[in-house]
Amino acid sequence: MSAAGQNGSLKKINCNKTRPAVRTAWSKGRKTMKVLLVNGSPHAEGSTYTALSEVAETLNGEGIETEIFQLGTKPIAGCLACRSCAKTGHCVFPDKVNEFLDLAKDADGFIFGSPVHFAAADGAITAFMDRVFFSDMLTKRHSFYLKPAAAVVVARRGGTTAALDQLNKYFTISEMPVISSRYWNMVHGTSPEEVKKDLEGMQVMRVLARNMAWFLRLKEAGTKAGVPLPKREKAVATNFIRE
Repeated sequence: MSAAGQNGSLKKINCNKTRPAVRTAWSKGRKTMKVLLVNGSPHAEGSTYTALSEVAETLNGEGIETEIFQLGTKPIAGCLACRSCAKTGHCVFPDKVNEFLDLAKDADGFIFGSPVHFAAADGAITAFMDRVFFSDMLTKRHSFYLKPAAAVVVARRGGTTAALDQLNKYFTISEMPVISSRYWNMVHGTSPEEVKKDLEGMQVMRVLARNMAWFLRLKEAGTKAGVPLPKREKAVATNFIRE
C-alpha cells in the first residue's frame, strides 16, 4: 500500500502492523482529518484489504489521514446484552471492540470492509459491529453521531448487495451520513490480484474516497461558518406490543 506524504510523494506503508497509519495534511494550518478503515477479513492483506487500500490511498491523495484497523484472527464474541458497558464505560470482553472505540472518538469518518459469506458480512465483523455500536450507544460516547460512513464488500461473485444492506443499517440507526460512490461499494475477486483486475470496482473505491473527502470538507466548512447542528429530541421508544 502506498500513501501520499506531506510533499506529495509516495511512500511504502508497513501493512503488517495491526493499525498502519498514514498522515498527511491537505492544507497547512488546518486540523488533519482522519478516516478509520476497518478490515473485517481474517486475511491481513487479502482481497478486502486490497479494496480498502485503494480507498485509503485515494484519501491520502486528498489530504485525509487514514488508518486501517485489522480485526485479526482471534474470535470476537457476539453481544451478550449484559449492559455492563453502561456501568463501566467499556465492553465486558477485553478485545478489539474496546480498542476500536478508543480510536473512534477521534476519527472524522469510517469505512467498514468485509468479505461476503453466504450473502452476508462475515461473522467477525458482524459481532464486532453489534458490540461497537451498542456499547457506543449505552456509554453515550457519541463516537459516530453525524460522522460519514460507508461499507465496502468483496465477493467472488454474488451476495454483495445483501451484505451492503446489512452493514449500512448500523450507520442509518446512528445518524451517520452514508457516503455513496458511482456504483455500489463492491469489488469482485478471490485474491488481491483478481481484485486489482476488477477495474470498475477499484474505480468505485476511488470515487468513494473522493466523495468522502469532499463531504468532510463541506462539514468542516459548515462548522467554521457557524452552521448549527440539528436540534436533537429525547429518544422515544415505542414497543410494537401494547396493552
